[in-house]
Amino acid sequence: MRSVEYDARRVIAHAEATPARLGNSRLIVIDGPAGSGKSTLAEAITSLRPATSLVVHLDDLYPGWGGMSAVHQLLPRMLQPMAAGWPGHYRHFDWYQDRLTHSVVVPHRPLVIVEGCASGLRTLAHWTSTLVWVEAPRATRWQRGQVRGGVGVSEHWRAWSVREDAIHQREATRSRADLVLPNR
Repeated sequence: MRSVEYDARRVIAHAEATPARLGNSRLIVIDGPAGSGKSTLAEAITSLRPATSLVVHLDDLYPGWGGMSAVHQLLPRMLQPMAAGWPGHYRHFDWYQDRLTHSVVVPHRPLVIVEGCASGLRTLAHWTSTLVWVEAPRATRWQRGQVRGGVGVSEHWRAWSVREDAIHQREATRSRADLVLPNR
Protein backbone atom coordinates (compact mmCIF):
# COMPACT_ATOMS: atom_id res chain seq x y z
CA MET A 1 0.00 0.00 0.00
CA ARG A 2 1.27 3.49 -0.89
CA SER A 3 1.95 5.95 1.88
CA VAL A 4 1.44 9.69 1.94
CA GLU A 5 5.22 10.05 2.35
CA TYR A 6 5.75 8.08 -0.87
CA ASP A 7 3.28 10.38 -2.68
CA ALA A 8 4.97 13.45 -1.20
CA ARG A 9 8.35 12.26 -2.48
CA ARG A 10 6.85 11.77 -5.96
CA VAL A 11 5.45 15.29 -5.94
CA ILE A 12 8.77 16.78 -4.80
CA ALA A 13 10.70 14.81 -7.45
CA HIS A 14 8.35 16.04 -10.18
CA ALA A 15 8.52 19.65 -9.00
CA GLU A 16 12.29 19.64 -8.69
CA ALA A 17 12.60 18.22 -12.22
CA THR A 18 10.69 21.19 -13.66
CA PRO A 19 11.75 24.81 -13.90
CA ALA A 20 10.86 27.43 -11.31
CA ARG A 21 8.04 29.44 -12.88
CA LEU A 22 6.93 31.59 -9.94
CA GLY A 23 9.91 33.90 -9.63
CA ASN A 24 12.58 31.68 -8.04
CA SER A 25 9.96 29.29 -6.65
CA ARG A 26 8.45 26.08 -7.92
CA LEU A 27 4.70 26.26 -7.41
CA ILE A 28 3.04 22.98 -6.46
CA VAL A 29 -0.75 23.13 -6.72
CA ILE A 30 -2.73 20.37 -4.99
CA ASP A 31 -6.38 20.19 -6.02
CA GLY A 32 -9.17 17.68 -5.68
CA PRO A 33 -12.51 17.33 -3.96
CA ALA A 34 -13.01 18.24 -0.32
CA GLY A 35 -11.90 15.50 2.04
CA SER A 36 -9.64 13.77 -0.50
CA GLY A 37 -6.36 14.33 1.40
CA LYS A 38 -4.93 17.52 -0.11
CA SER A 39 -3.93 19.07 3.22
CA THR A 40 -2.38 15.83 4.43
CA LEU A 41 -0.26 15.59 1.28
CA ALA A 42 0.80 19.25 1.54
CA GLU A 43 1.87 18.78 5.15
CA ALA A 44 3.82 15.63 4.20
CA ILE A 45 5.71 17.61 1.55
CA THR A 46 6.63 20.35 4.01
CA SER A 47 7.71 17.79 6.60
CA LEU A 48 10.19 16.41 4.04
CA ARG A 49 11.41 19.91 3.08
CA PRO A 50 10.79 22.02 6.20
CA ALA A 51 13.40 24.70 5.50
CA THR A 52 12.63 25.11 1.80
CA SER A 53 8.85 24.87 1.50
CA LEU A 54 5.66 26.49 2.72
CA VAL A 55 1.96 25.76 2.34
CA VAL A 56 -0.90 28.13 1.63
CA HIS A 57 -4.20 26.45 2.55
CA LEU A 58 -7.10 27.84 0.54
CA ASP A 59 -9.29 27.26 3.60
CA ASP A 60 -7.54 30.38 4.92
CA LEU A 61 -8.55 32.40 1.84
CA TYR A 62 -12.10 31.28 0.97
CA PRO A 63 -14.51 33.91 2.27
CA GLY A 64 -16.84 31.34 3.83
CA TRP A 65 -18.86 28.43 2.48
CA GLY A 66 -19.90 30.33 -0.64
CA GLY A 67 -16.44 31.71 -1.35
CA MET A 68 -14.88 29.05 -3.58
CA SER A 69 -15.52 31.08 -6.73
CA ALA A 70 -13.47 33.95 -5.26
CA VAL A 71 -10.33 31.84 -5.76
CA HIS A 72 -10.22 33.10 -9.37
CA GLN A 73 -9.41 36.57 -8.04
CA LEU A 74 -7.62 35.74 -4.77
CA LEU A 75 -4.94 33.35 -6.03
CA PRO A 76 -3.65 35.48 -8.92
CA ARG A 77 -3.62 38.50 -6.59
CA MET A 78 -1.45 36.52 -4.13
CA LEU A 79 0.86 34.96 -6.73
CA GLN A 80 1.42 37.89 -9.13
CA PRO A 81 3.85 39.72 -6.80
CA MET A 82 5.72 36.45 -6.21
CA ALA A 83 6.18 35.97 -9.94
CA ALA A 84 7.78 39.42 -10.01
CA GLY A 85 10.15 38.57 -7.13
CA TRP A 86 8.17 40.12 -4.26
CA PRO A 87 6.44 38.34 -1.37
CA GLY A 88 2.81 37.49 -1.88
CA HIS A 89 0.04 38.20 0.58
CA TYR A 90 -3.60 37.43 1.28
CA ARG A 91 -6.29 38.25 3.80
CA HIS A 92 -6.95 35.42 6.29
CA PHE A 93 -10.57 34.35 6.68
CA ASP A 94 -11.64 33.18 10.14
CA TRP A 95 -14.45 30.63 9.76
CA TYR A 96 -15.56 30.94 13.39
CA GLN A 97 -15.80 34.73 13.26
CA ASP A 98 -17.09 34.61 9.66
CA ARG A 99 -14.86 37.48 8.59
CA LEU A 100 -11.45 38.46 7.24
CA THR A 101 -9.12 39.01 10.17
CA HIS A 102 -5.58 39.89 9.14
CA SER A 103 -3.08 40.01 6.28
CA VAL A 104 -0.64 37.13 5.79
CA VAL A 105 2.69 37.55 3.97
CA VAL A 106 3.77 34.65 1.75
CA PRO A 107 7.57 34.70 1.39
CA HIS A 108 9.48 32.98 -1.38
CA ARG A 109 10.64 29.44 -0.78
CA PRO A 110 12.04 27.00 -3.34
CA LEU A 111 8.74 25.06 -3.03
CA VAL A 112 5.50 27.01 -2.63
CA ILE A 113 2.52 24.72 -2.16
CA VAL A 114 -1.04 25.91 -2.67
CA GLU A 115 -3.63 23.36 -1.67
CA GLY A 116 -7.38 23.47 -1.77
CA CYS A 117 -10.49 22.93 -3.83
CA ALA A 118 -10.39 24.93 -7.07
CA SER A 119 -6.69 25.75 -6.76
CA GLY A 120 -5.78 24.12 -10.09
CA LEU A 121 -6.91 27.03 -12.21
CA ARG A 122 -5.87 27.18 -15.86
CA THR A 123 -4.94 30.83 -15.33
CA LEU A 124 -2.18 29.70 -12.95
CA ALA A 125 -0.67 27.11 -15.30
CA HIS A 126 2.13 29.41 -16.49
CA TRP A 127 3.34 29.74 -12.88
CA THR A 128 2.76 26.09 -11.88
CA SER A 129 5.61 23.59 -11.86
CA THR A 130 3.48 20.66 -10.66
CA LEU A 131 -0.30 20.23 -10.63
CA VAL A 132 -1.48 17.37 -8.41
CA TRP A 133 -4.98 15.89 -8.32
CA VAL A 134 -5.87 13.98 -5.14
CA GLU A 135 -9.01 11.88 -5.09
CA ALA A 136 -10.85 9.58 -2.71
CA PRO A 137 -14.21 7.79 -2.78
CA ARG A 138 -17.19 10.11 -2.17
CA ALA A 139 -18.27 8.15 0.94
CA THR A 140 -14.79 8.52 2.47
CA ARG A 141 -14.73 12.24 1.71
CA TRP A 142 -18.22 12.73 3.16
CA GLN A 143 -17.23 10.95 6.38
CA ARG A 144 -14.08 13.05 6.71
CA GLY A 145 -16.11 16.20 6.15
CA GLN A 146 -18.59 15.29 8.87
CA VAL A 147 -15.78 14.61 11.32
CA ARG A 148 -13.92 17.80 10.39
CA GLY A 149 -16.94 20.10 10.27
CA GLY A 150 -19.00 18.73 13.12
CA VAL A 151 -22.72 19.13 13.65
CA GLY A 152 -24.60 21.25 11.13
CA VAL A 153 -22.11 21.04 8.28
CA SER A 154 -24.03 18.60 6.04
CA GLU A 155 -25.94 21.16 3.96
CA HIS A 156 -22.85 23.33 3.54
CA TRP A 157 -20.86 20.24 2.48
CA ARG A 158 -23.47 19.27 -0.14
CA ALA A 159 -23.55 22.77 -1.66
CA TRP A 160 -19.74 22.94 -1.58
CA SER A 161 -19.52 19.59 -3.38
CA VAL A 162 -21.77 20.82 -6.21
CA ARG A 163 -19.69 24.00 -6.64
CA GLU A 164 -16.35 22.17 -6.58
CA ASP A 165 -17.58 19.60 -9.11
CA ALA A 166 -18.59 22.43 -11.47
CA ILE A 167 -15.24 24.22 -11.13
CA HIS A 168 -13.22 21.01 -11.53
CA GLN A 169 -15.20 20.11 -14.63
CA ARG A 170 -14.91 23.60 -16.15
CA GLU A 171 -11.15 23.73 -15.44
CA ALA A 172 -10.58 20.08 -16.50
CA THR A 173 -8.31 19.90 -13.47
CA ARG A 174 -7.94 16.14 -13.21
CA SER A 175 -7.09 15.69 -16.89
CA ARG A 176 -4.50 18.50 -16.75
CA ALA A 177 -2.80 17.18 -13.61
CA ASP A 178 0.84 16.10 -13.76
CA LEU A 179 0.15 13.55 -11.02
CA VAL A 180 -3.15 11.86 -10.08
CA LEU A 181 -3.00 10.39 -6.59
CA PRO A 182 -5.82 8.15 -5.43
CA ASN A 183 -6.38 8.16 -1.69
CA ARG A 184 -8.45 5.93 0.58
